[in-house]
Amino acid sequence: MTEHVKIFDTTLRDGEQSPGASMNTNEKLRLAVQLEKLGVDIIEAGFPAASEGDFEAVSEIAKRLKSTEVAGLARANKGDIDQAWGAIRHAENPRIHTFIATSDIHLDYKLKMSRDEVVNAAVEAVKYAKTFTDNVEFSAEDGSRSDRDYLCKVFGAAIEAGATTVNLPDTVGYAVPQEFEEMVRYVIANTPNMHKATLSVHCHNDLGLATANTIAAINAGARQAEVTINGIGERAGNTSMEEVIMALHTRQNLMPFETGIRTEHIYPSSRLVSMITGIMVQPNKAVVGANAFAHEAGIHQDGMLKNPMTYEIMKPETIGLSRNNLVLGKHSGRHALYAHLKTLGYDLSEDELKTVFKQFKALADKKKHVMDEDLEALVTEGVLRSAEVFSLEYLHVTCGTTVMPMASVKLSINGRSVKGANYGNGPIDSAFNTIAQLTNASAELLRFTVSALTGGTDAQGEVTVRLRENGLVALGRGSDPDIITASAKAYINGLNRLEYLKAHPVKAVQGM
Repeated sequence: MTEHVKIFDTTLRDGEQSPGASMNTNEKLRLAVQLEKLGVDIIEAGFPAASEGDFEAVSEIAKRLKSTEVAGLARANKGDIDQAWGAIRHAENPRIHTFIATSDIHLDYKLKMSRDEVVNAAVEAVKYAKTFTDNVEFSAEDGSRSDRDYLCKVFGAAIEAGATTVNLPDTVGYAVPQEFEEMVRYVIANTPNMHKATLSVHCHNDLGLATANTIAAINAGARQAEVTINGIGERAGNTSMEEVIMALHTRQNLMPFETGIRTEHIYPSSRLVSMITGIMVQPNKAVVGANAFAHEAGIHQDGMLKNPMTYEIMKPETIGLSRNNLVLGKHSGRHALYAHLKTLGYDLSEDELKTVFKQFKALADKKKHVMDEDLEALVTEGVLRSAEVFSLEYLHVTCGTTVMPMASVKLSINGRSVKGANYGNGPIDSAFNTIAQLTNASAELLRFTVSALTGGTDAQGEVTVRLRENGLVALGRGSDPDIITASAKAYINGLNRLEYLKAHPVKAVQGM
């Protein structure tokens, strides 16, 4: 009999801890809806005690989702648990996820607690969470570097207190597959009443082994995998959901497990996360990278023409990478646009479609064919960023070999129009200086990258910036057929994200 492995997606919590990957409530809600469509069992919607913004986002997600469990993270204290329950209490299937560290290095230097004190704190936290919901998960932070027998003792106590899931995190990405598999087997064999709870694993990718460790843990008996879309997360990231799912899907002969994931929604979900966070997917990324199904070598191309399975172990359509040849242009109507956006995973309201259609027509006048990447950029610009503090109304630049570069800019700031002009070393520097002057921004530009969304000389340019101000770091992303305009949009988007972070300060807390 095929066993079910639960998929616990923490893109909205651990994924958001990627430097600069802050999301507003509207963006988180749209992503949560997509994750439910994808078929994940549990969504960790956030860390409600971390900020007012996180609490609000988790609360809105809890109210919206119907079938997927919604989890709120909480440290092992009553204050955090109260906040978590306050945010998820309207969910159809709420889960409180509480944690405390169990490794000696964390006990000695971070918690300054004895082993017995940590056991007591874990038990009290689980018991308190249990007064709100029967669905309680307990995590042993830095579990992979914890003493095995002590870890079993903590898990046994948490299960006795009422935990229905216990999670073994490889918090710092220290484990290797054989070691981690042995540890999972040991925990299952030596934890009292382990049969009363699901064992989960949560792996980080510091050594590039997060997916391998997760697969090893599943083979050893873990029945919940904690993952993120595109593997985003703290430092080097988390276990990549798409890699785990497609490994299980492709190698059923060795791993006879099933999940509830609808694989055709993997690629649209990956693109949505990238568009929202501004974190590019590396071209050679497994499963969802731009080169994942590209074949350039002549011998590979010859084999592909004879039989795709010679060099492809997965079909692109399986993950939702469409080979649909529908071409959209300036003569395409609203119905065609709406239908194609649905195939990309965007189910827009009438008002949202109206906004995107207007932008689509403007873009179609500038380039002959509008590609999927162009449409996704339009959705980001027109829908996901509809309620930002700053927006671009007008940009004019003067530059060349015989003139001083200058930019004139008109912005909307909270609905009020302002305009100004400034000089710089080039057209982009001039635009940035003018925008900074109008917004009173003092952000430092840490990174500036340019790429093309599609091929061709009429392709939209895509710009990504990383900004830092007073210790806060935010990513900004913009796209436009004009690269200078795309740069201005990216800079403004980064400033908007900084404004969001200022308005929703996050407490200095660390998850798994």
